[in-house]
Amino acid sequence: MRAPRADGLLDARRLLPGPALAPYVHHLWSVRWSLDAPFVSESLPHPAAQITAESAAGGPRAEVAGVRRGRVTGRLEGEGWKLGITFRPAMFQPLLGAPMAGVTGRVVPLGELLASTTKTAAWLRAVDATRDAYERFALTEAFLAPLLPPPPPAVVRLRDLVERMAGDRSILRVADVCDASGLDERALQRAFRACVGVSPKWVIQRYRLHEAAAQLRSSAPPELAALAASLGYADQAHFSRDFKRMVGETPGAFAGRR
Repeated sequence: MRAPRADGLLDARRLLPGPALAPYVHHLWSVRWSLDAPFVSESLPHPAAQITAESAAGGPRAEVAGVRRGRVTGRLEGEGWKLGITFRPAMFQPLLGAPMAGVTGRVVPLGELLASTTKTAAWLRAVDATRDAYERFALTEAFLAPLLPPPPPAVVRLRDLVERMAGDRSILRVADVCDASGLDERALQRAFRACVGVSPKWVIQRYRLHEAAAQLRSSAPPELAALAASLGYADQAHFSRDFKRMVGETPGAFAGRR
């Protein structure tokens, strides 16, 4: 899904993490705005947690969002800034130190999850004091890197498995994930609940819907029946129901807005 353009968007940046954060973090992003009217964007969820920091009336605040099950809606209004740290799948779990299923679908103040509240407050003051996105990124990497524990090998293997699921079109069923991981289904389900926060079936479905959205917005979108079959659906009707439930409109209507 593509967000509409907003008049009044002063600066929007996205950066790959440095070496210290790269095993854990997919990317960092920053946006700064001055808007006459509220701006709302929507996107499809990914199987990953995110830390955000943003300006607020009472001073900057930071939150952790677990995996979102439905569409992710963002709202900007007035003037402000927002910074995000999007983690790789499973890689927030070593920092959380608890099952990821406990934060799925939730947004929690960062201070409730991290013991170092003094360092968190200092980081928020520092990123609030600058308008330079790259300085914010540098401050964020310096804040976060010392907090990240060495990841257990099992978590790293799960991260790599989920990232493989994103691009491997042959993985269409939970049985395919079992074959790729060498785990039986019960062990696989436990590992996903603990480290990813959602089931392997959920991950497969979301990645296939991401792929469907990209193909439908391409210059030569496929026939819906062929697309549904390529994504592992038994029929076009089942695919269309899943797509509408997640995206909010039918595949045909979505493709017509490209």
